Amino acid sequence: MTETIINRRDLSFLLYELLNVERFTSHPRYADHSRETFDAALETAYKVAYDHFLPHCRKNDLEEPQFDGERVHIIPEVKEALRQYIDTGLMVAGKDYELGGMQLPATVAQSCTAVVKGANTSTFSYAGLTVAASNLLLAYGTEAQKERYAYPMLEGRFFGTMALTEPQAGSSLSDIKTTAVPEDDGTYRLTGNKIFISGGDHELSENIVHLVLGRVKGARPALRGFRCSSCRSIWSTTTAPWASVTMSLWPA
Repeated sequence: MTETIINRRDLSFLLYELLNVERFTSHPRYADHSRETFDAALETAYKVAYDHFLPHCRKNDLEEPQFDGERVHIIPEVKEALRQYIDTGLMVAGKDYELGGMQLPATVAQSCTAVVKGANTSTFSYAGLTVAASNLLLAYGTEAQKERYAYPMLEGRFFGTMALTEPQAGSSLSDIKTTAVPEDDGTYRLTGNKIFISGGDHELSENIVHLVLGRVKGARPALRGFRCSSCRSIWSTTTAPWASVTMSLWPA
């Protein structure tokens, strides 16, 4: 096979000869692993990359997502590729067994990510954003937020975004105007406008979790007083929302 993504010999040299990742297997967390399991994970990444991500890389550019006023239309190959990435466990390769992961060392897990991402960055971005958003919730979220948002994201049922940019602020976070007002039930009501939200709307998952950056009402100016709130695109009819937000979405 022509190596169009990454040279396997080069990656093998980096992992086993330069970085000596096999030494991690002496740690209790990685005791179940060996070079064989590392190679098996990498081989899975290569197969998913070549069979499902690489073939439609050019098509992504030629047939960009389109919004018809009601729905975002994306070529079907994107959803199928992401489903393969999720079902093979690659999206959570470095996560704990208890979270459905392979519990691989970060170096190996990120190497698997690099292979798939190298095949098709555009399609991979939906998974990458989801992993990033779930990591934030796992690190700083409450148990209720983890149950409601993070775990469905790790399962691939929900996808995630980061809603930061605003029309008047560009990339200057100190100038954002979205406000977060505390509610009596401990939640926050968000008011504001966000633009350029990568993966902001699609039908690739059951739901989309938006991590929205806003300033707590009455907080200090500049970069102090910010709060990152989690909001779902679709709310259950039996569960009150954790926040209300007005957003201008820019699908990607």
